[in-house]
Order: sequence, then C-alpha cells, then structure tokens
Amino acid sequence: GIGKSTTSCNISIALARRGENVLQIGCDPKHDSTFTLTGFLIPTIIDTLQSKDYHYEDIWSEDVIHAGYGGVDCVEAGGPPAGAGCGGYVVGETVKLLKELNAFYEYNIILFDVLGDVVCGGFAAPLNYADYCLIITDNGFDSLFAANRITASIREKARTHPLRLVGLVGNRTSQRDLIKKYVEACPMPVIEVLPLIEDIRISRIKGKTLFEMVGSEPSLNYICEYYLDIADQILSQPEGIVPKE
Repeated sequence: GIGKSTTSCNISIALARRGENVLQIGCDPKHDSTFTLTGFLIPTIIDTLQSKDYHYEDIWSEDVIHAGYGGVDCVEAGGPPAGAGCGGYVVGETVKLLKELNAFYEYNIILFDVLGDVVCGGFAAPLNYADYCLIITDNGFDSLFAANRITASIREKARTHPLRLVGLVGNRTSQRDLIKKYVEACPMPVIEVLPLIEDIRISRIKGKTLFEMVGSEPSLNYICEYYLDIADQILSQPEGIVPKE
C-alpha cells in the first residue's frame, strides 16, 4: 500500500524511454501490478494455464503478454486461491511458460513486481531469476521492518545466486529520518526519495502512469525525472551489494 506497483510501472516506462525492451511481471495474487500501464486488469498466467488444462502448447504469447503504455509489455502471474497453494509455484510456472513461448529472453529488462514482505520461500521466488533487487519503502517503521526482512532474504539468496541489492527507493515521503537511521544501521545506497506528491497516488486511481498524465498535465514532468534518474542508475549496471539485515 505504499506505492510499489505505481513505482514499478513508472520505472518500467522510464527504462523504455531510455531505449530498453521492457517486460513487467506482476507477482501479486491481486494481479493489479500493471494496472496503470494497461488501464485494466489483464488475465493472469495461472488462470490462462487452468483454462487450457495446463497444456502449454495451446497457449500463445498474446494470451498472456499484453502491451502497456510506452511500449512496456505486461504479464500478471496471478496467484493461488486465498489460503491455498504457493505463490512461488505460480512465479515458477510463469517463468517456465514464458521460456516455452521463447519470450523470456526477448527483453533487455524484466521487472518482477513483488509483494511487500518475505514470509516464506515462495514469496522470495522471483529473486531466483533476478540480477538486482530494488526495495521500495516509505519512512514508516512497518515498511522498513518489511524491507529489512527482504534484505535478509537477499543476503540468503546471494549465497547461491548472482543477486545483489541496488538500494532503497523512498516513495511519497516528506521525511526521511527513519530511512536515514536504517541505512546507517544497515549500510546500503538510497537510490532516490520521491517527495509527498498527491499526483503519484492519483495516477493509480486514474489507471495511468505519471508519464501518460504528463500529456495533459505538463506540470507533472518534473516527477518523471525522478523515475528517469532511477532508470539511469539501474542501467549504469552498479556492482550492488550483499546487504546485512
């Protein structure tokens, strides 16, 4: 609820504006990660697989990959019914299907938009496929507490995977005192801190990214610069860190 998906969508477009071929994969059972890119809730991978009785050969790329604003392609993994199954299994099936469709390697950059806490290995499954992790937080204790658990999972995954933490992005916050305290205790880069701008929240309600809203509201252009800065830092291929929680 602190704007992870909104941030992901805007970073995806920023990367596309820098000339990258981008796919965003939503990894939340709510399947609304890509809502501001497409303007609607797209069908999920898991629902599509179930409708085809898991016959991968009956599924085409256009069944699961949907074009979003700014040239960003979108996929929603979906999730098991509440209280049943494992989110990690769904992410694994998503990657397996995209590889079957020869789509997984067609993109320069794939963003996995992941839930806001790591309570089990299933929630951490997208980290198995990632080079970098970027943690979105705000200046609140609960958000930073969850961020710290993600930090712990990154350290654990880095033992067996080439995974590194790029750093923190603070979203919609007028203060940064707790963020500052946290990175003093657990040294890691702060990539960007977005100010408390109501238009960021409104964009989610409108089902549009900030980049799309700029077309009718040029005054919002300065907000887009924050996301372009984050994209540039990612594209600089930083060494990243193995963090300590």
